[in-house]
Amino acid sequence: MNRLRALWQNVNASLWFVPTLMVAGAIALAFALVFLDAGISHDWLPDYPLLFGAGADGARGMLTAIAGSMVTVAALIFSLTLSTLAQVSSQYTSRVLRNFMRDRANQTVLGFFVSIFAYCLIVLRTIRGGDEGGFIPSLAVLMGLVLALVSIGVLIFFIHHMATAIQASTIIRHATEETHAAITRLFPDQLGEEADPQQARDLLQQAGKLRWQPVPAQGTGYVQSLDEEGLLVVARQLAGVVRMEHGIGGFVARSTALVSVARYEGTAGALTEELTAQVNACFSLGRQRTIEQDAGFGLRQIVDIALKALSPGINDTTTAIICVDHLGALLAQLADRRFEGPLRADQQRVRIIAVRPTFEKYVATAFDQIRLSADGNAAVYLRLLTTLATIGQRNGTAERRRALRQQADLIAEAARRTLPTDYEREQVRQRLEEVLPGLNT
Repeated sequence: MNRLRALWQNVNASLWFVPTLMVAGAIALAFALVFLDAGISHDWLPDYPLLFGAGADGARGMLTAIAGSMVTVAALIFSLTLSTLAQVSSQYTSRVLRNFMRDRANQTVLGFFVSIFAYCLIVLRTIRGGDEGGFIPSLAVLMGLVLALVSIGVLIFFIHHMATAIQASTIIRHATEETHAAITRLFPDQLGEEADPQQARDLLQQAGKLRWQPVPAQGTGYVQSLDEEGLLVVARQLAGVVRMEHGIGGFVARSTALVSVARYEGTAGALTEELTAQVNACFSLGRQRTIEQDAGFGLRQIVDIALKALSPGINDTTTAIICVDHLGALLAQLADRRFEGPLRADQQRVRIIAVRPTFEKYVATAFDQIRLSADGNAAVYLRLLTTLATIGQRNGTAERRRALRQQADLIAEAARRTLPTDYEREQVRQRLEEVLPGLNT
């Protein structure tokens, strides 16, 4: 099931899936209209000469022109899409290319023109002149004309959509919306019942006695998804505990430890191929991180855009500030979410030691690299402090406010060290004094 889910995510995000479905639908529509034309009387067609007045040669000529123009426009759209992907990759970050590939508007527009081409080819094949028995599928030909007229509006929509999609604010907003949905879906995230303090103490007491045996990975890639129930099944079968060595978004190399297993009584025994395959089936590895179970990847995308904006070759402070604002919105959402601890229990015993994200790690992911890349940029320092104050307004724990306070202190230190004028340093100092009361533990 885990592999099927990962396969569906990859197929759903591909550029070819929706166009393929649309081409199949267009072919089915063409055959349906041709069969309908063959089964009805055409005595009423002369009453509408503007719609059905074309003969066999006229119908062929029109459909041929439509098919040729659709191929030309489809090639143009494909070229524009590739050009946009290259521009986005160089100006922002290659991490957002997947968002453009899975954009339903791009997929639908490309599929629309290709499907009209396929539709015209099918209908063209059924038109016969007088010497061939004389058959003109008038309804199917009319539908081809209607689709060609609609395609003009679709082309205008595509140009407008691409002009909007390559704007920094649109790219950042889209990444934020995906991350927001991932946070809502993933937190809280449980791997069975949460271990109570007594179970945690029991495990710590036994930690020195457990004999851990690594289970090697059978592939290389990033952990895209995880089957939690499958790991619980493995732990029950072993009558022991499974310790994850990599979490969602982590990179795994072939033949390195994917998890480690241990029995509560005795040793885990010889490592079998069945156990190795069963454990590996719980992990889906891919060439890149995905956001479905990895909210940190959404933060990573926005951070990369900010880093590119702060690079000397671009020096776009406004885009970096927009990124900081959206990162603050996501961390504010996380600030009052319950993060599950690493220990998970089943049948009154700790069964899984998971690699779990923490609020502190998310804060570091969001702000550390931006702070380091913003040397000498007072505007970014001021917005970072304001964002920390916004996050601190949420009902977080003392530990989470401590992580925010640490970031504020690091920003103040960077400002004192890198800002060139007393005026800018004083601005940061005043903002820090305004922010600190809300971050005190």
